[in-house]
Amino acid sequence: MAKITKISASEKPRETDESEGLVRETVKVKDRKTERQKQKERRQKEKAVNASGKSGEKKPFILFRPFVAFGRYLRDSWRELRQVRWPNRKATWKMLLAVLVYTVIFMTLILLLDTFFTWLSGTILGT
Repeated sequence: MAKITKISASEKPRETDESEGLVRETVKVKDRKTERQKQKERRQKEKAVNASGKSGEKKPFILFRPFVAFGRYLRDSWRELRQVRWPNRKATWKMLLAVLVYTVIFMTLILLLDTFFTWLSGTILGT
């Protein structure tokens, strides 16, 4: 924990410094690095438990495993979908326009290449 001294001016000082109206308070601030390290350690422990297979979960009967796996897949997919940030109407139209423009550009490019190679093969083969 890091200690930060907060200095503020007030009319009724609790602990005054020699200057007028200054108050010193000690504020405790959580150190972000330690919180991140704790989260990282928790994740590593979870990975170690999952890797060793000692998570306390019983394996389902062999005939039910595909259904359990499919259920987990659906559950995880739903969790991912809830985290998606969906675009608004204006952004959707902009992206649609970009897709249509690129489609037209690449369609034209492929048409030109097809025409060129048709002409080239006709010239080489003499047909």
